[in-house]
Amino acid sequence: MSKSDCAVSFFRQGFSCSQAIAAAFAADHGLDKETALKLSQAFGGGIARRADWCGALTGAFIVIGLKHGRTRPEDVAARDKTYALVREFIARFTSRHGGIKCRDLLGYDLGTAEGQKKVDELKLHQTKCEGFVRDAAALLEELL
Repeated sequence: MSKSDCAVSFFRQGFSCSQAIAAAFAADHGLDKETALKLSQAFGGGIARRADWCGALTGAFIVIGLKHGRTRPEDVAARDKTYALVREFIARFTSRHGGIKCRDLLGYDLGTAEGQKKVDELKLHQTKCEGFVRDAAALLEELL
């Protein structure tokens, strides 16, 4: 199963975008699935349902950090590589989708009851968010 399919599978099970991405890549980078799900939970819904940064992106940032993040303060090369990959990921995602924030990508603010209701009524999690998860996983595979 591809990473994109795996991430979409987690998303369809009811996990957030960030959790789907983090869990799909966790084992490849030394993190167990349960820890990945816990670590990435707060980033769902645009960071705690604030409709800010899309969880597919924040989940991807966790994965990039798992692979390339520094573990020693003096490892400037690891820090710089991590930052460069995150910037490149953001650029590619933005180029494809026109934004990085849930409220912009969905056209509704998940931080409000009205926005949540519209997202649910229009089935935007299925019609839009699932695509963001799939694309974020594919972008990660390209970049990593």
